[in-house]
Amino acid sequence: MHYPHITIAADLYGCPNRCRHCWLGHTPNANLPESTLSRIRDAFRPFADSLEIDWWYREPDFPANYRELWNLTAALSDTKTPHFELASVWRLVRDPSYAGWLAEIGVRTVQLTLFGGEAITDRYTGRRGAYREILQAMDILLSQGITPRIQTFVNKETLPELPHLDALIRERRLEERCRAAGGQFAYFLHAGSCDGAAEELYPVWITLEDLSAIPDTLAAYTCAHFGTERLEDVFGQTEAEWCAVLGEDTSTAALAEERPVFFVDHRLDVYPNFTTPAPWWKLGNLVTDSAESILQKYSQNESTAQRIRKTVPLGEIVRRMGDPDSRRLFGRGDFTDLMLNRYCRMQMKEETK
Repeated sequence: MHYPHITIAADLYGCPNRCRHCWLGHTPNANLPESTLSRIRDAFRPFADSLEIDWWYREPDFPANYRELWNLTAALSDTKTPHFELASVWRLVRDPSYAGWLAEIGVRTVQLTLFGGEAITDRYTGRRGAYREILQAMDILLSQGITPRIQTFVNKETLPELPHLDALIRERRLEERCRAAGGQFAYFLHAGSCDGAAEELYPVWITLEDLSAIPDTLAAYTCAHFGTERLEDVFGQTEAEWCAVLGEDTSTAALAEERPVFFVDHRLDVYPNFTTPAPWWKLGNLVTDSAESILQKYSQNESTAQRIRKTVPLGEIVRRMGDPDSRRLFGRGDFTDLMLNRYCRMQMKEETK
């Protein structure tokens, strides 16, 4: 059992936010020792030609020693991925040197998330003051020649807030300022995936009828970002349509990949990076299980979720868990993940009765 490449991200310190859209869910923040990263590297080293280790999978650069961690993970890894276009807003407004460091290592665009005005952005981010800090972060980034890209997760609660964002882009002259910084402003909205914390937003999920309420300018930005001419191509089909299309699908699927990515949480539980790190995806624990046994379970599709997807036809899962009358919009992958997570949760509840 050997892999050409394995990527492992550990939730070493956690996240300052508790975003309602977060597909990773809300788990406690930890303060794991940096030696955890070496321990992970040593455990998985025999099983990969190339190994990459990272210290975060929620908020990047949240800890004060982010520079040291960047250098440490580069030293522990055979391949170091360039810094993602994600950054810590929490740190941007508290560390005067952070934005400059991002620029030094080649970051040219940083993605920021706004849900609308101050009240709803703070509520959806799960932290008071988040909205004002995001606006402040825009100015800090632009001062370093880094352009902000704004995303919005749209649902029936955030939909009425979109005109505020339309006005905000104009009032803050973001297109002009991004050009002056040598970049290009970008904005997009989407539904996101209905897993993790976001599964609780299912009752307010965007429906087909809601698309007509999206301001034309935001719709144009979004279509340009995704390279499409229609918002329907961004948001997918209705749940009713997916139930009809997939309800008779007899296929199963083995989910193990040749170049896997794994998450290690604050308890050192290990999950594959397919969807939310829920109990039915758990592969093992680095305190009680060897890396070999964890990889064996993964490769043989032996986690509860992998086993179900490999043995239960997709159509059966959809018929059990889907709503054939729902107008909620999903892409195919997001919809099948939602159905599978629901089915696994139901199965685990039944098994514990």
